[in-house]
Amino acid sequence: MSYSKTTKRNILLIAITCLTIFTGQSQDSLTVEVDSLKIDTKYREDQFYLGVTFNLLTNKPTSLSQNGFSGGLLLGYIRDMPLNSQRNIALGIGAGFSMNTYNQNLFVGEDTQNQSIFDIIDSSVDYDKNWLSTYLVEMPIQLRWRTSTAANYKFWRVYTGLQLGYVYAYKFNFEETGNQVVQTDVSEFDRYHLGLTFTFGYDTFNFHFYYNLNPFFKDGTLVNGEALELNSFKLGLMFYIL
Repeated sequence: MSYSKTTKRNILLIAITCLTIFTGQSQDSLTVEVDSLKIDTKYREDQFYLGVTFNLLTNKPTSLSQNGFSGGLLLGYIRDMPLNSQRNIALGIGAGFSMNTYNQNLFVGEDTQNQSIFDIIDSSVDYDKNWLSTYLVEMPIQLRWRTSTAANYKFWRVYTGLQLGYVYAYKFNFEETGNQVVQTDVSEFDRYHLGLTFTFGYDTFNFHFYYNLNPFFKDGTLVNGEALELNSFKLGLMFYIL
């Protein structure tokens, strides 16, 4: 059977059209199939975190004041454990590290019997530095709410909970011309910290608040007999990285 040139051309055009339609449909199916692989219905918000804070002392004796900048840096990792099928409510448990400085006018020293001395530095004393630095390992425990989905990586979040901490190193440092007093072993200093945390924000940038529940010192008193019940309150920014 022979076909005219016109007929052959029409058959060729029909074949090309069918092939194009089939190929396009196959590609669409493949795209949908590939895209579906990107969506993890069992996703978790496991996150690295990095925070910077401004540190304030609370429950201060009347004459105690802060001077200069007191700040902190914290970083760590949190494991996310969703509590509902929507996976927007979860429990987070992590491990981290923080370091803090507190510039203030509380002098910490010891007498000739190795007993601790806590005294407020008089305003007439011309000194160069007086600060406390602390280094902690921490374990945050959070109840977490967010607006995230398996396909949405930018969302609102509210995280609140407890933060357990252990001060593995600290230093009270006083410096004046020709004299320096450093204390790294103060029996009244409490190495264990328990605090409340609250973090909220959108995407990477979040506001962070922390309040220490137990004071820095156990049974600490100033030389005038006033109880020393210092606590810390921190406010700053927290950055989360998936």
